[in-house]
Amino acid sequence: MAHEVETEVIHSWSAPRSLSTSLMYSFAQRDDTEVLDEPLYAHYLKVTGVDRPYREELLSKMESDGNKVVNNVIYGPGGKKYRYCKHISKQRVPGLSDELTKKGKHFILIRNPLDILQSFDKVVPSSFHELGLGDLVSVYSDLCAAGNRPPIIDAADLQENPEAALRGLCEDLDIPFQASMLKWEAGPKSVDGIWAPWWYRSVHKSTCFSRVVNYPPPFPQSLYELLEQSLPFYNMLRRHTRQKRFPKLALPSLPVPANEKILVWVGDELLTRDSAMVSVFDSVVQGGDSVWEGLRIYNGNVFKLEEHLDRLFDSAKALAFNNVPTRDDVKEAIFKTLIRNEMFNNAHIRLSLTRGKKVTSGMSPGFNLYGCTLIVLAEWKPPVYDNTGGITLVTATTRRNSPNNLDSKIHHNNLLNNILAKIEGNNANADDAIMLDKDGYVSETNATNIFLVKKGIVMTPHADYCLPGITRATVMELVKKESLVLEERRISLSEFHTADEVWTTGTMGELSPVLRIDGRVVGDGTVGPITKRLQNSFKKLTEGLGVPIPTYHQPA
Repeated sequence: MAHEVETEVIHSWSAPRSLSTSLMYSFAQRDDTEVLDEPLYAHYLKVTGVDRPYREELLSKMESDGNKVVNNVIYGPGGKKYRYCKHISKQRVPGLSDELTKKGKHFILIRNPLDILQSFDKVVPSSFHELGLGDLVSVYSDLCAAGNRPPIIDAADLQENPEAALRGLCEDLDIPFQASMLKWEAGPKSVDGIWAPWWYRSVHKSTCFSRVVNYPPPFPQSLYELLEQSLPFYNMLRRHTRQKRFPKLALPSLPVPANEKILVWVGDELLTRDSAMVSVFDSVVQGGDSVWEGLRIYNGNVFKLEEHLDRLFDSAKALAFNNVPTRDDVKEAIFKTLIRNEMFNNAHIRLSLTRGKKVTSGMSPGFNLYGCTLIVLAEWKPPVYDNTGGITLVTATTRRNSPNNLDSKIHHNNLLNNILAKIEGNNANADDAIMLDKDGYVSETNATNIFLVKKGIVMTPHADYCLPGITRATVMELVKKESLVLEERRISLSEFHTADEVWTTGTMGELSPVLRIDGRVVGDGTVGPITKRLQNSFKKLTEGLGVPIPTYHQPA
């Protein structure tokens, strides 16, 4: 009789046809592991009444009391250090002991339903229940709620790079990797369940994890609806897999961690961050058709809301957008987004309208008559520039066309030019880049308007070649209220090089002092007195001006 040892149980949870049998064979090659093939199968058939060709044989030969299986088989004494239990998620039916998920090590194996459905349908007619992806998400949620978040491995990773995937899984399970896991002998195995002749014909021909074929067979339209139902569950789990394929492109951490869990308005509903998407068929993706505004939130108020909405609707009308949401609809979406996210201060809104609905066809202009899609993206975001220590600018070689010319080619060229100018700024380790107009005069930066002070006079380029920004207009009003002289005219680059003070304006940055341009120190290299004076005036203005967010100003 084999010597009994304390056995640690490893639970594998998956949907059918997810390479789960291949992975079981892989673990069976270890010298420290025994495996169990779907130990809860008989219990599942007994409780649900589901029919299978082997149902009676299975119920007569396999324990069908699930709790006895959990206590005496899954967690019973063993002869090796580890016991690997292959589970199909739908077999975790109500009434099973909580010990099943509270004890042992757990992981989840997923596979794209696009690759599962046709294979599964050859044995049993496919249905959402039979696939069990909803049950798989339930297993994941319950394990997370119990403080036992399971690692997730994708079958595609096993096929692409078996050793890397298995090493990563072993690391996550805190068990040593064994090279023997990479291969097994072809043919039936002693560990196979009674159902093997119906399900394991293909895997019995295998000796390892094989690479996925480059050109899979066509997908039958009869399974399209089931694919549509199943994919969101797979995608939800896939977001939590190890990032093996592109390790050098790991996602950077968010500057404001609280923005990781925000609700975003898309179309006519609030969605979680990972679900907030626009269809690839939308005209914004296919043709770059959209208009947008940036707004800031101060002390429970949306600053200059009406002015931003005026410009948004003017832009949509100029570009001939149809079925644009009403002003009240847009306000309601903004307020709902802010309230749901509890964003009442130090926040920023990116407000967008795309020409088409979320699911249309960007390649068929007729469909775009049914737009628009409204997007309200609110984030906690302080001003993007250092408004105390100052910023640095360089002059870009990329020129600015007239931003007020609505010719579509010029409009798209301006967007591209902004990007090219920003790249030049990045390459020079500057915060932004100054852009010149076609005649060589300063227009604005790639992202903001710009002002200078010379001998007490405030100057800014006129709006022929710069966007007439709302923050720009606000600062111009403040200049006059502060009894300063304001000139709006053509300004050469050399005048900026020799200015006493320079600052930029924009919703994202407010008033940002510029201390260096093209390597030249502006003024004495510190934030100038007029800049500070206007920064203070702007701050006081934002403290009391704006459209109140409903509920924020109401007593608790």
